[in-house]
Amino acid sequence: MIYSKVEICGVNTSKLPVLSENRKKELLTVIRNGTDTQRKRARDEMIKGNLRLVLSVIQRFSNRGENPDDLFQVGCIGLMKAIDNFDCEKEVRFSTYGVPMIIGEVRRYLRDYNSVRVSRSMRDTAYKAMQVKEKLTALNNREPTIEQIAKELEIPKENVVIALEAIVEPVSLYEPVYSDGTDTIYVMDQLGDANDESNWINGIALKEAIRSLSDREKTILSLRFFKGKTQTEVADEIGISQAQVSRLEKTALKKIKKEL
Repeated sequence: MIYSKVEICGVNTSKLPVLSENRKKELLTVIRNGTDTQRKRARDEMIKGNLRLVLSVIQRFSNRGENPDDLFQVGCIGLMKAIDNFDCEKEVRFSTYGVPMIIGEVRRYLRDYNSVRVSRSMRDTAYKAMQVKEKLTALNNREPTIEQIAKELEIPKENVVIALEAIVEPVSLYEPVYSDGTDTIYVMDQLGDANDESNWINGIALKEAIRSLSDREKTILSLRFFKGKTQTEVADEIGISQAQVSRLEKTALKKIKKEL
């Protein structure tokens, strides 16, 4: 686990320095306006002073089975990008800008090494969308909508949604969903089995409940829930009013609920 790992990539995490907000501002100003030597020294100090930030971010991905050293190195790349692109004139804390950049870099790494293969064109579209998202987030201090990203890329919003969904990494069956400190529930525990005894017992109970309905009630439920028709369409088909359809539907559902 990353939490208990003291040394990552040769760095003793227990001795990582912490910079004050004022010092960060000073260093960022030097990085923008200083001489080459001053900028290099300030950048090195800024990187070292924010490694704890990288560590805190990669802890979010600790349950994915990835090598902590690899994630830490990727997170550092995101940190350096954040330092190089941060706008000192914006009235925001560096961490507010840096955390999404680090997360984005780690997610890109995980998607590149995802076992589920995605076409290069779709992956390129997704990465362009992510870059636009990061740019608009930094510009407006809030996440953009899909429509805004699509407008920026000049492509249909459906293409943006499909591309982003395609590169989402799969969830492990052993990913914890809930824990009360003793028993942990995993994704696997939430999956049903077609052969599960409770499933076919419920199926039998449902059939018995439906059998107790009148022919008209069965017809209404069939048209409403299996053929997807509206109450008005059902009323026209069986020759009664929409209000009668509504009343009969509610009565039938109450009967089924009572039987179950």
